[in-house]
Amino acid sequence: MKTFIIDGNHFSDLEGFFCEIDSLLTKDLDWKTGHNLNAFNDILRGGFGVHEYEESITLRWVNYQKSKSDLGEQMMLKIIERILDYNDSGHYCHLELY
Repeated sequence: MKTFIIDGNHFSDLEGFFCEIDSLLTKDLDWKTGHNLNAFNDILRGGFGVHEYEESITLRWVNYQKSKSDLGEQMMLKIIERILDYNDSGHYCHLELY
């Protein structure tokens, strides 16, 4: 299973988070991804140049507490729900928080 590291030290707001995700989970796109939770969900599903469509991945989130402080608890809950696929949208992500 491929592992990708989200580093909370690389961003301090939601736009920065989406830019971090783009740099980790997309490659060689000739268009910009949406910077919203629905687009994030699509990117998690794969097929954007880094991992295959519906390929299981591990997200290791370092400096998670900083992200939680920067983005707020409610937004972090929404992000975690997307990562763990609570709505059964068709991807599998294992999440590790540090």
